[in-house]
Amino acid sequence: MPSKKALIRRPGPRVADGLVTHLRRAPVDRELALRQWDAYVGALAAHGWETLEVEPADDCPDAVFVEDTVVVFRNVALIARPGAESRRGETPGVEEAVGRLGCSVNWVWEPGTLDGGDVLKVGDTIYVGRGGRTNAEGVRQLRAVFEPLGARVVTVPVTRVLHLKSAVTALPDGTVIGYEPLVDSGSLFPRFLAAPEEAGAHVVLLGGAKLLMAASAPKSAELFADLGFDPVPVDIGEFEKREGCVTCLSVRLRELYA
Repeated sequence: MPSKKALIRRPGPRVADGLVTHLRRAPVDRELALRQWDAYVGALAAHGWETLEVEPADDCPDAVFVEDTVVVFRNVALIARPGAESRRGETPGVEEAVGRLGCSVNWVWEPGTLDGGDVLKVGDTIYVGRGGRTNAEGVRQLRAVFEPLGARVVTVPVTRVLHLKSAVTALPDGTVIGYEPLVDSGSLFPRFLAAPEEAGAHVVLLGGAKLLMAASAPKSAELFADLGFDPVPVDIGEFEKREGCVTCLSVRLRELYA
């Protein structure tokens, strides 16, 4: 049976101080961010996901974006080496968490850099964004770990957003969705659907037809509903100010061995 476990990490006291690359910095209300995070975690739990809280990394303002720290394919975890040096202290707690779950653990080594937000898995295909946070050596090391397990790794250019999954994610049927002004090369995906809003490019597959997505993308939610999917909106506005989206607030582990 597929597993339904999700790693999460509570926003730390410095969440307002994190990196901003493509947006103008805006004030973040930490108390509101905590309430939004609680609602996000609650939505996962309400749809059958066991949430596992990674130990805090309070000295790292971006630690709540736990997806960037690790990539898991089947039962193998690749601990990232974030492209931003200030984020490298986030990985030890995540390494411990995936080790406790029984994952085989690998690491990205210098000079490679890799952010988990640059990795989109669609079946056995792994799309890797090559851009500001993930370099060619990071892609090479990911390929070396996952191709022997049967993955097909495809490199995708990323120049208009922070991470690949800031531009595209995928629906349960494998269709890649993205906000076209931010997608460098939609032709790399066999099936591509344009979302009408930037936040509409980001979905988390909860199971069946249910899609966790930001409340800031109502037109996209309507589109997905018309296609037969069931949107589950959550307000993550404080994290969107920090270039965050629904995918980067958790690491979904669907293929862990029993």
